[in-house]
Amino acid sequence: MATKTRLPLVTIAFPALAVTFVLLTPILPFGGAMSASSLAFSGAMTVIMLGAIFSAVYHADIIAHRVGEPAGTLVLTLAVTVIEVALIESVVLTPNASPALARDTVFAVIMIVCNGLVGLCIMVGGLRHREQEFRVSGASVYLNLLGALSVLTLVLPNYVITVTGPYFSTEQLIFVSIVTVILYTTFLFVQTSRHAEYFRAADKRAAVRSLAHPSNKAVIISAIMLLMALGGVILIAKKFAAILESGLVHVGAPPAVAAIIIAMVVLAPESIAAVRAAWRDVLQKSLNVALGSSLATIGLTIPAVAITNVILGRQLELGLSGRDSLLLALTLFLSVLTFSSGRTNILVGLVHLVVFATYLFLSFVP
Repeated sequence: MATKTRLPLVTIAFPALAVTFVLLTPILPFGGAMSASSLAFSGAMTVIMLGAIFSAVYHADIIAHRVGEPAGTLVLTLAVTVIEVALIESVVLTPNASPALARDTVFAVIMIVCNGLVGLCIMVGGLRHREQEFRVSGASVYLNLLGALSVLTLVLPNYVITVTGPYFSTEQLIFVSIVTVILYTTFLFVQTSRHAEYFRAADKRAAVRSLAHPSNKAVIISAIMLLMALGGVILIAKKFAAILESGLVHVGAPPAVAAIIIAMVVLAPESIAAVRAAWRDVLQKSLNVALGSSLATIGLTIPAVAITNVILGRQLELGLSGRDSLLLALTLFLSVLTFSSGRTNILVGLVHLVVFATYLFLSFVP
């Protein structure tokens, strides 16, 4: 039954602020220099963009509750992926952008989701509920596709011989992009139609405690606000990319840090939703949100960035270094062990968090 849902004012204000900011940008003072006015402008823009991102995820979650699982989680995941693609494309299109940014961001999302977020959800759920259950059938589908997509896009480029280095040739890049889209599209069909039961909460009592359906009015307002928020973030992303690049150069941070920041900014609202689900003993929803994000990142971001680079005639560096390939292999191996039994505990979560901490440490101290 639909219930009256009162939307928080901030979730309406930030999308409106984002659109207003975009319209006023041409007359607002912004320069590359690290002046007081530029810093104030940059700070305000960043706050508006983050607010719009959280608002977009909130409204996507409202729509998700109305359409139900697992299609609802798909709405949330695709909204976040649109934001991520916009941010990556904005940075990629800046002058002298790193050709490895897309690869580093996709890898950062995989490490953040499969180790940081999954580990945190398992730890939070384990501390409160001791053990939690999930559907092995759904987790197996996620891991099957994640393993294939990550190796095809991030490891295979190191071993092809048409082009020297961690690159695909144009033909190889187009082929892998098409295969990636086909795999992800098939996954969406399996998740939302063919085998939707694989991804529903295994604990029926937890499912009963889920939020009631929002009203038609709330869903319509959320749909409008979602479009406004996504549009605002996409248009602001170009300015954010310039700020991020100049800021990292100013502090002398490693290039991979930009990818980590982009991934964390985009995944922050979705991560909160996943942790809350684990706290409410709906670990299956946490896994749907978390693992679905990593699949959407590879399935949609890589093809989008590939198309841009092919059009611009740029090479896209995709192959991981030996160290990162080892971390990816370890992550996939641990994920298979974690999701093979259908039950979790805090030790499993801690192992994933340690791997994530190692990834962060090596990013700053390579």
